[in-house]
Amino acid sequence: MTTWADRILKVFPSGLTHLWIVADPDDVLLDERVLSRLRDQGYDVLPFEDSVTFRAEYEERYRAAWDRGEPGPSTALIIQLRGTQVDELPWDYRRQARVASLSLSDLFPKLSTSVVRQLGSDLLPQLFEAQKKFAHQVLGEASTKDFVLTHIYRMKSPHLISRLEDLWCEMLRLHYQESLLPPVLAQYVGQVINENALFNSLPVTELFSNRSVALRFIQEAWYRHLAKLGVGTRVAEPYHAGLSEEMDVPFGQPEVRGILDSMFLDGTLQPLMVNRVPVDLPEWIKVGVVKDPAAMRNLVLAGAGALSQELPTMQSTHRDWTHFARKIGEVLSRFHSLNVADSESIKDKILELQSAADGHLREWVQKFYADLSSLAPAKGPIMVHHVPRFLSLRRSGGEEKIALLVFDGLSIDQWVQIREQIKSDSPWLDFDENACFAWLPTLTSVSRQALFSGQRPREFGDSIDSTAKEAATWLRFWQDQGLRTNEVMFRKSIKRMGDLPDLEAQLSNTSVKIAGIVVDTVDEFVHGAVLGKRDIASRIANWCESKFVDRLVELLLDKGFHVYVTSDHGNVEATGIGRPNQGVASETRGERVRTYRSEALLSESAVACAGTFRLDVPGLPANFLPLFAAGHGAFVPKGEQVVSHGGMSVEELFVPFIEITRASKIA
Repeated sequence: MTTWADRILKVFPSGLTHLWIVADPDDVLLDERVLSRLRDQGYDVLPFEDSVTFRAEYEERYRAAWDRGEPGPSTALIIQLRGTQVDELPWDYRRQARVASLSLSDLFPKLSTSVVRQLGSDLLPQLFEAQKKFAHQVLGEASTKDFVLTHIYRMKSPHLISRLEDLWCEMLRLHYQESLLPPVLAQYVGQVINENALFNSLPVTELFSNRSVALRFIQEAWYRHLAKLGVGTRVAEPYHAGLSEEMDVPFGQPEVRGILDSMFLDGTLQPLMVNRVPVDLPEWIKVGVVKDPAAMRNLVLAGAGALSQELPTMQSTHRDWTHFARKIGEVLSRFHSLNVADSESIKDKILELQSAADGHLREWVQKFYADLSSLAPAKGPIMVHHVPRFLSLRRSGGEEKIALLVFDGLSIDQWVQIREQIKSDSPWLDFDENACFAWLPTLTSVSRQALFSGQRPREFGDSIDSTAKEAATWLRFWQDQGLRTNEVMFRKSIKRMGDLPDLEAQLSNTSVKIAGIVVDTVDEFVHGAVLGKRDIASRIANWCESKFVDRLVELLLDKGFHVYVTSDHGNVEATGIGRPNQGVASETRGERVRTYRSEALLSESAVACAGTFRLDVPGLPANFLPLFAAGHGAFVPKGEQVVSHGGMSVEELFVPFIEITRASKIA
């Protein structure tokens, strides 16, 4: 129980009304802990985005039941209005509802509202607690910035940073935790720190706010540091010549070393592959150097051990989970690149990590997954159906032409493999990396339709077993944003070099402003895999040698598009538990989930097939009922090994969300 959630719940005394309208321009309500507490007390929260869609859902699911004297999905519904103009809502809603408002100025009376408003809703619960404990007087703008840096980011005041190691410790820690400073704070830190002559040549603002820039800077500084120590020549990673000034990082300082070690173990930084290592090389440096396969095996083992100590819990947020999913993706990508002997020697440790992570995720999903679809995607999509809305925000912010590349079935570990190959072949490309949740069940017809339509699956229930309508829903979304038909493009089945000339011809049409492109190659590899994810990794490596992805990205950038990459779901190695005789499956091979149209058939199958579990997934059609294979099981003959999707493992449920740009020179 948090005082933040308690404060919000005070606005909604129980038993007063079925319907509330809340003016909430800063998305105060859209915090997963607040939503969970409200749901526990019988309230649903529904953001008001589209009047037609909202009216259909409200009338069908809530009002009709209440008019019949039935409880409905919840005892009360809160309409969250992202603005203050309550009068713009339909009169019949306003007539029935009680109206309330949530104001940041009221919630944070001791802090500068102009600063708080730029921080993002996910920081508000922590900030509310900090204000209560530590803000003893009203603070101005600069003091509020220092207050947030100290109590939220646990960062030393920029006025007190006087040594290089202090600066790099603060910056490395934030990037390791993926706690990037929002622009309002990064600019403040840069302004203060750059007043010191020791730091005025550093791009401080960028280093604290742009992860891809910071990690590229650190990675290249590491290569230079090793060269000065006489470590042998590179055999893999290229030097990004001309992309950054040759500024050194004080890697040898003990405060820096501890964070650096963790960043190499979890894949945040990549070790340098060399053909010779000096015998007198300090032990602490070896974590960032790989001389032979055994060294990579040990790095994977150490990384898995470290992650097993960082498993998210029931107190974790959705961002904690996406952060963890990306870390485990880095480790799994390295694991699948090992030779057979090395991978077999540590396979049990990897399976232990996967099993523990998936167990924690299942518990968390049962409690909090229901609230994710309502969260605000202003800083990035939380679920795949948020992607179109997020892109529309970027377009409103000045990105006139946008291309979305959807790699069907791509898991985060497979994205890591592709990214590393691109970095090797095209070092001038930069990656701003995040992750988001797929829809459960993680089937193409469910999650990819949600991705292109911007809708919850319940809203496309008539086509949930097929992807035939996704081009039409992609077009409809962008038409609702004011674009014309000839300005929106959709292409499927882009796989190899031979597909690019036709695609280039389409993209050459200067009227095209939005492009949705499905790359099917990885999904093809998944369904053809016979030796597990190692087999897929080998096929991806061969595919990447053609430089297809590099060429595709360069083509889009050359045409003036801002390029985003994501996936509809991932994939996981699974073992057969047997096929149920009842029901109609959504997939034909390697199922991780079965779906049913009747409660009776679902219940019968759940009893008949051991090793399964049910989950009520809000947002699915009422007659679309999933039965999941537990653990890494699959609805195929017992003992059969497959790579599949549909379930809720970390590898299936989390997908990459990446922005790719051309790297600019640092500093």
